[in-house]
Amino acid sequence: MGYYTGIDVSLEVSHFCVVDAAGKVVKEARVASEPEAIVAWFVGLGLEMEAIGLEAGPLSQWLYAAMTEAALPVVLLETRQVRDAFRSMPVKTDRKDARGIAQLMRLGWYRRVHCKSQEAQENRTLLGGRKMLQSRYIDIEMCLRGLLRGYGLKVGPTRPKTFEARVRDLVATVPGLTETIDALLTARASLLEQFRRLDSMVNRKAKQDERAKLLMSVPGVGALISLTFVSAIDDPARFRSSRTVGAHLGLTQRKYQSGETDVTGRISKCGDQEVRTALYEAANIILTRPVKGSQLKSWATRVANRAGMKKAKVALARKLAVVMHRMLSDGTYFDPKLAAA
Repeated sequence: MGYYTGIDVSLEVSHFCVVDAAGKVVKEARVASEPEAIVAWFVGLGLEMEAIGLEAGPLSQWLYAAMTEAALPVVLLETRQVRDAFRSMPVKTDRKDARGIAQLMRLGWYRRVHCKSQEAQENRTLLGGRKMLQSRYIDIEMCLRGLLRGYGLKVGPTRPKTFEARVRDLVATVPGLTETIDALLTARASLLEQFRRLDSMVNRKAKQDERAKLLMSVPGVGALISLTFVSAIDDPARFRSSRTVGAHLGLTQRKYQSGETDVTGRISKCGDQEVRTALYEAANIILTRPVKGSQLKSWATRVANRAGMKKAKVALARKLAVVMHRMLSDGTYFDPKLAAA
């Protein structure tokens, strides 16, 4: 008789619950959230596991990789589905969550999540660090403009190279601000330097990655967008059809139908926000700038004339997701005639 285990992962200690095929709790435990401790616990348990459920989270990929290497039948679970399944519970604890996950594994009512490869995780870390530095750099600029505005000093339109000189010229009229503004400008300069360093790393990695180079043949797609898409898709074969990629990234419409009610809403936005943003930026470039691949732009223009520019950009972003996935699957370069079909 097989057994099923649910694991509720926390930073220091994870809760385990083992149930049999009838749903009866066989064993519960608290184990350190370390791969060695978890694998040793299952070895010492001495039970034949049918499936082990692990909710996707910050530590999940690290633990999943170690458990897979130890030949344990572990499955990553979709977080939103698990949350919705437990929504009716009046009392929420880590112990009850582990029990609930074990029952989901026993019943087979779960959605498997893809665990990204080491290369994809490294690329996402690089992209996330780049974005963080960019946002902090912009925050400091906005902070400087706001602080100076309180003294009637207006920075006005500037470029990255002229911003610091403009601020120092304005601060020279108020001697009491010099030290504070100098500290902020120093922090801004350091953030800008490190941002450019990571940005060059993104460009370099995209040029070295054959899949990213393939996607850069699409109009409006550069190093940043191509590397973002490649790291999110990781393995193109995990999708049964290229058409499902748009839904996976949250670029398809919501649907609610019950009885006499039939509502078609906006896009679901249930996928990776960074990829969705990147695809929307590529669609915006195609529609608003002169680019190659006139057939694809003509198709999007017809949609814009019929439904408006915003909906056309979303529709084009979904089409780009489908086209780019097919390019990764087939290993082919962009063909505007096939893309517009």
